[in-house]
Amino acid sequence: MSYKILFSDIDGTLLDADRTLSQKTIKVLSELKSRFPIVLISSRMPVQMYYLQEKAGILGMPLIAYNGALVLDKGGEVLHSVEIPHALCEQIVALNEQYTQGKLHISFYNFNEWYVPQIDQWAEREERNTATTPVVKSNQEVLSLWKAQNKGTHKLMLMGEEALVEAMWEALQTQMAGQLQLYRAKNTYIEITLQNVSKLTGIEAFLAHHKEITLADAIAFGDNYNDQEMLEAVGLGVAVANAREEVKAVANDTTHHHKEDGVARYLAQMFDIEL
Repeated sequence: MSYKILFSDIDGTLLDADRTLSQKTIKVLSELKSRFPIVLISSRMPVQMYYLQEKAGILGMPLIAYNGALVLDKGGEVLHSVEIPHALCEQIVALNEQYTQGKLHISFYNFNEWYVPQIDQWAEREERNTATTPVVKSNQEVLSLWKAQNKGTHKLMLMGEEALVEAMWEALQTQMAGQLQLYRAKNTYIEITLQNVSKLTGIEAFLAHHKEITLADAIAFGDNYNDQEMLEAVGLGVAVANAREEVKAVANDTTHHHKEDGVARYLAQMFDIEL
C-alpha cells in the first residue's frame, strides 16, 4: 500500500538512548519528507518538538502536541485546541492541597508557555529531557494570570513521590470523574488533559482538515499506553520492541528497541533507504 502520512511518538519511540535523534533517524526522516508529511505526536509542548523537527529537516511540518489537545498544521496554523477550563484547574490545585498538602509539583502548560512552582528535581528532569526552560510562578499566580486572560491549560503535569501521586490519582478519579483524561506514564507522574483528548482524536482533528488522507493511509509508531488507540486505528501501527505489551498486542508489527533506531530501521527497510 502507498501510505500518505507518518505519525511518530517521540519519547521512548523516536529518540535514542541519549534522548535525541540519531544520525540514522535524521537520514531516514530527511529522505522521506519529500514523499509525505512527517508528523511528530507527543505529550510535549510544541517548542519541545521544534528543535527535533529542525534536526530532522522537517521544521514547519505539522505536529500534534499535548497528547492531541493541540494540533498545528504546516507553518504553525492552529487546527485544533482543547484546554482544561480554568475552573477545573482550580479544582485540581485545591485537591493537591487537600490530599498531598501541596507537595506535588504541578506544571501548567498552554501552547509554548510552561510554568513551574519552583525549580526542583522534577522541573530539572523535564528541562533535561526536553531541552526547554520553564518560567517560575506559583500555581496560584498562574491561575490568577490565566483567569484574567480567560485562558485554560492544554496540559497539567503532576510529579512527585509515588505515594503522593497515588493519593492524587485516586482523588482525581473519584472527585473529578468523567471530566479529565488522566495518563500515568510513570509511577511518579500524572499527565492531565480534558476528557476524551487522545493522540487519535488529535489525528482525527488533523485529518478533518486534510480530507485527501484517511486513517488507513497512515503509518504510526509508538511505545506507551497513550499510543495504543492510535496504533490500533491507523493503516499500519508499529510498536517499538520496548513498548508495553498491551501496545504490542494491538500493533500490526513490531520493530527494534528505540535505543536501537527501531523507527529508522523499519522505515529504511520499508522504503529501501540505505543506512
